Amino acid sequence: MQAELYHPVHIHEEEHHLVQSLLITLTGGILIFNAFLSTRLFPDSPLISEISALAGALLLGLPMIIKSFKGFFTGGLRLTELASIAVLACIALGDYLTAGVVAFILVLGELLEHRTALGAQESIESLLKLTPPMAHLVKNNDEKDVLVKELKSKDIIRIKPGENIPADSVIVQGETSVNEASITGESFPVDKKKGDRIFEGTNNITGVILAEVEKVGEDTTLGKVKQLILEAEKTKIPIMSLIEKHIYWYIPVILMTAALILFFTRDASRSISSIIVGVPCALLLATPTAIIAVLSVAARKGVMIKEARKIETTAGIDAVVFDKTGTLTTGELRVTLINPVKEISPDRLIYYVATLEKHSLHPVARAVRELAVKANIKLGEPEEFKETVGRGVKGKVDGKKLILGRESYLKENKIDIDEQQREAGSMLHIAIDEQYYGWIQVADQMRLEAKETTEQLKKIGIKKLVMLTGDKKEVAERIAKESGFEEVVAECLPERKLEIVESLQKKGYRVVVIGDGINDAPALTAGDIGIAMGAMGSDVAINSASIALMSNDLRRVPFFISLSRLAHRIIYQNIALGGALVLIGLTLAGMGIVNPIIAALYHEVGSLAVILNSARIVKSE
Repeated sequence: MQAELYHPVHIHEEEHHLVQSLLITLTGGILIFNAFLSTRLFPDSPLISEISALAGALLLGLPMIIKSFKGFFTGGLRLTELASIAVLACIALGDYLTAGVVAFILVLGELLEHRTALGAQESIESLLKLTPPMAHLVKNNDEKDVLVKELKSKDIIRIKPGENIPADSVIVQGETSVNEASITGESFPVDKKKGDRIFEGTNNITGVILAEVEKVGEDTTLGKVKQLILEAEKTKIPIMSLIEKHIYWYIPVILMTAALILFFTRDASRSISSIIVGVPCALLLATPTAIIAVLSVAARKGVMIKEARKIETTAGIDAVVFDKTGTLTTGELRVTLINPVKEISPDRLIYYVATLEKHSLHPVARAVRELAVKANIKLGEPEEFKETVGRGVKGKVDGKKLILGRESYLKENKIDIDEQQREAGSMLHIAIDEQYYGWIQVADQMRLEAKETTEQLKKIGIKKLVMLTGDKKEVAERIAKESGFEEVVAECLPERKLEIVESLQKKGYRVVVIGDGINDAPALTAGDIGIAMGAMGSDVAINSASIALMSNDLRRVPFFISLSRLAHRIIYQNIALGGALVLIGLTLAGMGIVNPIIAALYHEVGSLAVILNSARIVKSE
């Protein structure tokens, strides 16, 4: 019988129903076994055996038969109809014992398949039970335990070691380590201090902290993850929709086949056997069992799939386009080179620049200040600070007049720059008292796993790897070479990124686009698959792509592509296996090799084979 896949929030109700069904099945089984014993112990009193067998057959088969009649009248066919017809045919022929044994095997098989399906669902539900029911609310230095659903934004909560975090929050007091594996899939704890964000469902390991609530319920990162999983379960991949579209033709075809067998062989047993082996549970379990396994494995690795149909699409991917900033790089600038051209030490140059930009929020200013902190350079206070957005800054430090910024900005201020000092990358040029003093080079740091990721993608057969960046050509080519890219597009604006993706698609490529979802949303949407990096805590990233990586680990990309390909293979293996089992079973039934009882066992073995094949996806992680 077809094991239905249930919504995760109903799993406990279904487990209770499963226990009840199992008790009824065992009772029916006892009646059937009693009928079997009665034929041996009381061969001269067949009525005892027949009554026991009929009672068992009705107890086991009646729910199935009622469900089938409802399906006929409501249009909700579940293919229990074929099994019901087989049981009714055995009863009509007076073979109550066979009817009971067939019903017992089919119902018990359905329960086993159902239990297996719930097991796969439970691995997903474990992700959805991470939010604790209670939280420690702190007001006026008093602590009170409240239901998590009663928390509001700006509430202060205390989180103790070993507790799961009840809401997305910002630490306002204390330090700790947090295990974020439940969302990101990363096994190493992350150190957190005052001002850092923490997320619902993650686990506080070491310290007692106070945190201010930012988001609760469905608005949290975990809440959005829950919604992604539930929505993905509702979607269907194309092959699944195709099977369901044609399933209404299936029952008449099997019944016609059974009628032909009866007409030519005059053997009702063969006809009933053909109906039983014709119940296509293996075929119907082929896709759902694999999809549930993929969603479960991916979620545990921090890969959130918004639509199940994208799994089938991903299996055919042969081109991957990366946006550089924030994807291949950390998005955090660092000073990589200091080049004074006057008689001044690097430390003194850093002192002047970091002091002038002491209060600037610009990423370059932040990078220089971080270097000053690491070098133990004590900063002074800037005077007459003035910033021209996107170009540079002016001001005084210790009475000296400073001009910092792009080459063009210094030229506007009548500062001469030697030809050898022309800008070759991301550089901050420096003038002191109207004299050019050199430059500081800053660069976005490449992720350590970038090279490994490109190598893995090539190994799994990706034909084209493209890096898109707004950097100048020289810088872009150097980074591309370091990261293993053979093709790079420099000085690339958002609209140009979209054109490149569409151009690849016109050439016949199936394209994955990977970005952070901030300035590459059009390209992410245009790709056959859009993957957003670092979606944990980012609504923009979660909403802008079809796949969301909760962490910034690039290795999740080849992992997901490989997982999708494995699932694609297994789904089609399951479909082929299910179809072959039906055809072989019909042949064996028509030849009289299998009787109804053997046919029922044959049917269940086929269904379990499909489930076990899908289980290989879970083992793949």
